[in-house]
Parts: sequence; C-alpha cells; structure tokens
Amino acid sequence: MDRESLVYEARLAEQAERFEEMVEHMKAVIQSNGGSTELNPDERNLLSVAYKNVIGSRRRAWRVLLALESKHASIPDKKDLIATYKETIETELSTICADINTIIENVLIPGSTNDEAKVFYFKMAGDYYRYQAEYTMDTVREQNKADAEKAYADATKFALNLQATHPIRLGLALNFSVFYYEIKEESKAACDLANKAFEDAISELDSLNEESYKDSTLIMQLLRDNLTLWNADNSDKDGGDMEANAGAGTEDAPVGEDDILPVEDM
Repeated sequence: MDRESLVYEARLAEQAERFEEMVEHMKAVIQSNGGSTELNPDERNLLSVAYKNVIGSRRRAWRVLLALESKHASIPDKKDLIATYKETIETELSTICADINTIIENVLIPGSTNDEAKVFYFKMAGDYYRYQAEYTMDTVREQNKADAEKAYADATKFALNLQATHPIRLGLALNFSVFYYEIKEESKAACDLANKAFEDAISELDSLNEESYKDSTLIMQLLRDNLTLWNADNSDKDGGDMEANAGAGTEDAPVGEDDILPVEDM
C-alpha cells in the first residue's frame, strides 16, 4: 500500500477511535520507502495522537486503580485483586512506552533534518519516559526520571532555534515543567521554567502567525493556569517541600500538553 493510503487509513482509524490500529498504520507509514522518508508535520501529529490515545486510556485506568487500592487498603482480598490488575496495566504501559521510544530513538530522531522535528521527537521521548516514572519504583523509576530529563533537555537545546511563540517549543516547556513539578517534586524549577516560557512568548506575541495562534495561546493559558496552581500550592505550604503527587489525577493536578488531543481533519 502506498504512503498516502496508509496515512488515510490512520485518519480513518482516528475518526473511528480505533487507536491501536491507528498506531499500526502510522508504524507502516514510518516503514514505507524503507524508512528513508521523514515524516511531515501532519504525519508527526497523527503519530502523536495515536500513541497519546493508546497510552492515555491506560494512564487513566491506572489512576483509577491506584485510588481504589488506597480505598480498599484494609480489605486484603480486594487489595490483592486490585494490585494484580494494576500490574497488568503497568505492563501494558511499559510495552507501549518502550515501543514508541524505540522508534523515536532509532528511526525518527536520526532521520530528522530540522530543529522543529528534533524538538518534537525529543519532547515525545521525554513524555513517555515521564509516564513510566509515574508508576515504576526504586532504581527503575530513577532511570526513567533520568531518561526523561535528558530527553527534555536535548529538546530544549534545539527549541532555542524556534520562536518563543512556537507551539512545539511552548508544549515542551509545559510538559518539562510538569515533569519537574510532579516527578522530581521541584516546584521552584517547575515555576521558573513555566514562567520563563510564558514571559518569552508574551514578549514575542506580535510575531505569532495566524496558523499557530490558537495552539500557542492555548498552551500559554495552560502554562499560566499551572503557575497559578503551583504558586498557590507553594503559599499554602509556606515554602515547604512539595509532597509527591505523581499521577494523583485530582481536579487540581497540573495540566500537561498530553491532555490536549488535537482532532485531525479527514
């Protein structure tokens, strides 16, 4: 099947909300022409949407089970069943994250020829290592944290070549700051990063083109919302250390770009 048909099948799978199939179609797009053809921006977005939906449903399921596990902590039979089910979800999460990060690191990043694509893929890798850090423990969690931070840092180096209002650069700042807040529990670093990204974008707002205006301003709003939440949280704690809340899933949890799933036109 030719590349255009594979992309169209991915769009059909998206509209039908069959995201596992959408993932497979996008893998086929990547492998077309012997894997020698770089993904264009639309294809990159399709790949991202496919994996975000596949991973997103399982992250939500894991958070529900985490809450139930805590609720039934005093009931051994229920707690054991929940723990077993949670481990099943964690295995699925690990498989998905390893799958996309292998593709990103072995195919997509080496094949990228421009800074925008490199920022997109390094950020994406950071996101999936961050997801793994939400549920893993001990040395495995520490490795996932280190891998996420390195991927985000690599993305940041290339992002400096993009305009401060570029939605991919803003999305990186949003998710990197959430990583600092939720995973590393470094609220000051999170606030500093988010605030700088917001202020830099404000200073260049006149350069924002019509095509990316909606995406950029939406992410800027999310940055500001997180800053409001984090600053209020810090005030409540009187400057004390943050408590771990990774994956808590509360209404007041900070929002990352991964909570935004763009709808692709057919």
